[in-house]
Amino acid sequence: MDNKHLHKIFKLAIEAKEESFVNFIVNQRKPLPTLKRNNYLWQFADVYTAKSDSLSDFISIKTFDNTTGSLRRESMRKVVLVLTIFLVSCFLLLFAAFMQKSAEANSGYVGVDTCKGCHEDKYDSYAKSIHSKKAVPNSPANREGCESCHGEGGAHVEKGGGRGTGIFNFGPKLSAKEKSAKCLGCHEDTKYLAFWNMGKHKAEDVSCDNCHSIHSGGDKFLIAGKSETCYRCHRDIKAMGNKQSHHPIKEGKVSCTDCHDPHGEFSRAMIKADSVNELCYKCHADKRGPFMWEHPPVEENCLTCHNPHGSNHDRLLVMKTPQLCQQCHDGAYHPGTPYTQFQSFTPPAKGTNPATQLVGRACLNCHNDVHGTNGPSAYGQRFLK
Repeated sequence: MDNKHLHKIFKLAIEAKEESFVNFIVNQRKPLPTLKRNNYLWQFADVYTAKSDSLSDFISIKTFDNTTGSLRRESMRKVVLVLTIFLVSCFLLLFAAFMQKSAEANSGYVGVDTCKGCHEDKYDSYAKSIHSKKAVPNSPANREGCESCHGEGGAHVEKGGGRGTGIFNFGPKLSAKEKSAKCLGCHEDTKYLAFWNMGKHKAEDVSCDNCHSIHSGGDKFLIAGKSETCYRCHRDIKAMGNKQSHHPIKEGKVSCTDCHDPHGEFSRAMIKADSVNELCYKCHADKRGPFMWEHPPVEENCLTCHNPHGSNHDRLLVMKTPQLCQQCHDGAYHPGTPYTQFQSFTPPAKGTNPATQLVGRACLNCHNDVHGTNGPSAYGQRFLK
């Protein structure tokens, strides 16, 4: 008798609850070596020989599946259902407790409309800002409005307003750390503040409200324009920007934040690059190289020759040529060039010999590839065109 016929007979025996055939199956386990150990006949025999209360217990626990020939536990469905009901009940209880706690915590809040009654001008600018928009997910400002920054207003209203009534007013008596902590409560995980803790602004007690005001309603809540906000503290840089040669900041083509990150960077100047040269190359890529003939000062630092904030010399140079060139090339003899009257020699310890200084020459008239060149050796090594 093959397995297929055994399946049919066994199913009929179970349905008829035929105890004698059950005993037969149990006794025939050993003569049926072709059946795998996990076959339902073996499983049935295991249950039966374990002295279950009755055959009906086994039948209720395991049912035969004609399609797959496997057994499944009907009771698992009940277990899953009970667990689901239990978990949902726990969630509802926790949610109810959270809502109750939230309501108790917010008992001192009076709402935006109450604040608007006295501070209508502040409310109007706040209403135009992104802080007031419901589209910002999980923003405390959406739930608590003005009080998300200024704290609970209950005591403030009861005492008829005024200072010293529990309102966080961002006043001068508060430290930069205290004021910034209010903003960082929501904004500390943003990409813009990744390096805030290592930045120069935090180290020098600059707080968020020195540059931003949520009541301004302007771009990024800045107190003034992008560069004008920086100039409130960096007035010397603003003066340099008015010199003859300058980056087009006042023309509105670039701003301070194109080069500097006010929220912190690794460098002291908080530039948006690993080095000064890499920052300059973002716009001046033609000066990057590599070149066959490199100019060492260019490789070292662009600031050796240029002042990025402004200069009264062409091309943001720190001084006029040829004096700039002669800061390094001060002792070189140049054929065919007039010198001072005496060709005397002064020991290096006593300074540069005035007799060897070039007179009235513009080095860049000939050496105009000072940033580097790929020209042939006769010209390239001297940065000639």
